[in-house]
Amino acid sequence: MEITKNVILDLLPSYLENDVSADTRALVEKYLESDPQLAKIAKQSAAMEFPQDVPVSLTKEDKMDAFQETKRLLYRRTIIWAGLIAFGLLSLLGLALLAFFMLVSVT
Repeated sequence: MEITKNVILDLLPSYLENDVSADTRALVEKYLESDPQLAKIAKQSAAMEFPQDVPVSLTKEDKMDAFQETKRLLYRRTIIWAGLIAFGLLSLLGLALLAFFMLVSVT
């Protein structure tokens, strides 16, 4: 299988972040030796500094929307759990009644 430039371009971000295996690292480095243009791009990309945590300012409306969505999801989760518990308890009650009537009908 031939390793194309597109494959190396796909691997390059992970390679630059050191998130690849030793075999993949060797593969990328071998390819970069044969392609000086891509090697230059990789070297420039490695030298760039990216901010780790970009602060995102939220408006009051965004905060309120997130709060309302969280409340809605928590309410839905509570209703689902209540329904599951009720179904389980009713099933147990039904089984107990069924066992009771079977026991009464035998005697």
